[in-house]
Amino acid sequence: MTIEELNKISKEYEDLIKVRRIVAEEGEKLAGETGYRKQILVCGGTGCTSSNSQGVINALEEELKAHGIENEILVVKTGCFGLCALGPIMIVYPEGVFYAEAKTENVKRIVEEHIIGGNVCKDLLYQKTVHTDGSIIPLAQTDFYKKQMRIALENCGVIDPENIKEYIGTGGYQALAKVLTEMTPDDVIKCITDSGLRGRGGGGFPTGRKWAFAKASQGDIKYVCCNADEGDPGAFMDRSILEGDPHSVLEAMTIAGFAIGAHQGYIYVRAEYPIAVDRLKIAIAQSRENGTLGKNIFGTGFDFDIEIRLGAGAFVCGEETALMNSIEGNRGEPRPRPPYPAIKGLFGKPTILNNVETWSNIPKIIRRGAEWYASMGTEGSKGTKVFALGGKITNVGLVEVPMGTTLREIIEEIGGGIPNGKKFKAAQTGGPSGGCIPAKYIDTPIDYESLKELGSMMGSGGLIVMDEDTCMVDIAKFYLNFTVDESCGKCTPCRIGTRKLLQYLEKITDGKGELEDIDRIEELAKHMQTASLCALGQSAPNPILSTVKHFRDEYEDHILNKHCSAGVCKKLISYDIDPEKCKGCTLCARNCPVKAITGTVKQPHVIDQNKCIKCGLCESNCKFGAVIKK
Repeated sequence: MTIEELNKISKEYEDLIKVRRIVAEEGEKLAGETGYRKQILVCGGTGCTSSNSQGVINALEEELKAHGIENEILVVKTGCFGLCALGPIMIVYPEGVFYAEAKTENVKRIVEEHIIGGNVCKDLLYQKTVHTDGSIIPLAQTDFYKKQMRIALENCGVIDPENIKEYIGTGGYQALAKVLTEMTPDDVIKCITDSGLRGRGGGGFPTGRKWAFAKASQGDIKYVCCNADEGDPGAFMDRSILEGDPHSVLEAMTIAGFAIGAHQGYIYVRAEYPIAVDRLKIAIAQSRENGTLGKNIFGTGFDFDIEIRLGAGAFVCGEETALMNSIEGNRGEPRPRPPYPAIKGLFGKPTILNNVETWSNIPKIIRRGAEWYASMGTEGSKGTKVFALGGKITNVGLVEVPMGTTLREIIEEIGGGIPNGKKFKAAQTGGPSGGCIPAKYIDTPIDYESLKELGSMMGSGGLIVMDEDTCMVDIAKFYLNFTVDESCGKCTPCRIGTRKLLQYLEKITDGKGELEDIDRIEELAKHMQTASLCALGQSAPNPILSTVKHFRDEYEDHILNKHCSAGVCKKLISYDIDPEKCKGCTLCARNCPVKAITGTVKQPHVIDQNKCIKCGLCESNCKFGAVIKK
């Protein structure tokens, strides 16, 4: 492909994409220029796929064909829209209406009433997009979207990720063309440095500096790597970008190859992401076919190619040197640093490694300029950050906000608050390497420095919300369980330290803890932070240290009073039946799996505490509120 051919495709597909980006009046004006009367976008990300979005797409195509309008209506399978709790998601343009939880049985009605008849099925829409007077509120103006700023996610939910021409229609590969024809490697590195972009994989190291180190390193061969081994519990940011906009990563890696003098790239992605892997394979094949990967790109003489390597799901392979060991075919274990990968990385050659989200920002920065990107965010944390919002939150999904957005804005405004009238208790950021932020810091701006001061970290972007029914000791135990399982075992501080920390937590939640255990935990944690070989071991104590710091009273309550205020730790709770409320319906006794409840019909029942396994079925089955958890 020549640059002239690139520009021609871009122009051909530009209006098609514009309709999806711009709704209401302007969208209506553009509708006739695309060749289609309407466009129906259906989410094809993992979340919506698991809710049968493919079945919805099949039903749509069949129904359109049955009415003879299949050539007038374009059906597009996209990546993630973000509002994962409402999947499958279907959006119809140029109106921009949002059908939530789309079902195959409703497709016929939508086609006949809306697509053909012109009457939107308002009862099937996401109700927050329907005004009280019946008018449609643009999606961008809903609470979930209006405070977001989508840069890394700009094309997710907008384009068909399996069609390179749609990516080109968004301005795709224009950054690569600009780099290869108008810029020097030093120009590229300066642009990325001046933008203030920092690594989004957790460490936050300045991206431009990393590239500069690799460029300055002497080597006949250099490599560019993408870390798509997203292993944090509850995190799905990188997966969603690969599923929704894989070409942005390929373009960015090719730009980096030019900047540092590399001609080969590797994407290390976990095999548990089958949709992401398939779309990457399709994107790489299309890029090679169209000449944006391979030999003599755009006729400039620059060669660059990319291969995929599948990971088996080891969390430690998210650490850069362990990842490189795995690509080489060795056991995924970290190496001592220095030397750093920019000096001696993959196959002993200078290498740069960035995660998916970092890569997805690169083409936009090159196209729009360093100043544009640096104008967003805070002094030390530029740009935006993608978060996988989960836990006790109304709007579970994927969000992207400017750095410096407060925790309150994310939880209460974008996330829709805590469901069931519960109170916000804490937020956990950074996954197993991060920490818990208590409710009193809800107005903290989210940036690298602020989170570090609170004993947490940005991490790759998992943000787990907890309500008043969460036990913070149990949360710390959950993350320690994870790191114990995922430790590669190479170094003693991590291999033994994580297991010993877990034993202390189990002792406390079993009601056998001592106050001195808290001091022992803190001492051991500090040794692990300084002595562990890699970031997994160094950061593994963070969840427990942050909960001890901010929720010490809960640890003391577990130890001194043998009590779990959240009612989570089974060995510290008990169930009793209030004889005044018990009607003797026998429902609790019939559902008890260990026959710990006895009593006769219409008489108060009793729980044998020696037999009770604290499963809680008696409480959930009682219709009279007679079962009391203490």
